[in-house]
Amino acid sequence: MPKWLKIYVSGLLMGAADVVPGVSGGTIAFILGIYERLISALSGVNKESLKMLFKGEFKALWSHFDGTFLLVLGSGIATSIVLIAGIITHLLETYPSYLWGFFFGLILSSAYFLIKQVVDFRLIHVLLMVLGGIVGAGLSLLVPIQTETSLTMVFFSGMIAICAMILPGISGSFLLLMMGMYGFVLTAIKSIDLLVIAVFGLGALVGLLSFSKVLHYLLQHARSVTLATLTGVMLGALVKVWPWKIMEELASESGQKTLFKEHLVLPWQLQNYDFLTDLMYPIFCISVGFLSVILISNIFLRNSDK
Repeated sequence: MPKWLKIYVSGLLMGAADVVPGVSGGTIAFILGIYERLISALSGVNKESLKMLFKGEFKALWSHFDGTFLLVLGSGIATSIVLIAGIITHLLETYPSYLWGFFFGLILSSAYFLIKQVVDFRLIHVLLMVLGGIVGAGLSLLVPIQTETSLTMVFFSGMIAICAMILPGISGSFLLLMMGMYGFVLTAIKSIDLLVIAVFGLGALVGLLSFSKVLHYLLQHARSVTLATLTGVMLGALVKVWPWKIMEELASESGQKTLFKEHLVLPWQLQNYDFLTDLMYPIFCISVGFLSVILISNIFLRNSDK
């Protein structure tokens, strides 16, 4: 597979993950072996790059930002979000336990993949994983809030969501859900509302350029500690994608039942429990998700230097 095609497909997979609450595009990037290259490219805003810009050295600036890589990857992400947004929302409405099961297995396998990157694993890493797990689970159990969908809120939603999207284990879509902006933004993408998309994209760009520098520094100077913490967050986030849950509608202040609270249950506690559709099919989807990480990582990491 040509390098550019690998990068484009990586973008497709990242975009698909970013659409689903509970799954991080950063996790997919890490699995595919392009994460550190991505963070390095995004953190390229510095005095050197500004000098190139003002001097008109655009070719050098393009190389400085690894422009071809970002362009191809970004094209894949954008393509995936536009094309898959409708499919994902349909699957969440029609086959929720199967889709959540698939991503449960994907995240579980991803956490294992991530923790293997920690060098000299010690007690401090265990403690940080536990702390990260508490944070991840706590965030996952929050009930979505309703906010005014102004353009200002759209801008700040973009900033916050993109920071989470590039972090392995933290889902930007999930944070949008918590802010009450997930449905609004997804609808804007499906209906191609250019104003909302542009404002959201501007906020994402600002957040991306600022936060990527912080993350790049942490990976350079505290790699194992950072990865252990993110692994804990990822494991804690499994609460969000637990396949078996009962949704309770909560009345909003306006009297409309638009908010939902999830109650996690065991498969046989579901109403009208069926052994095949409520237990075996979700377990099969979990297995597929778990094995998909291994398959994808082997395909993309094998001979990655060729």
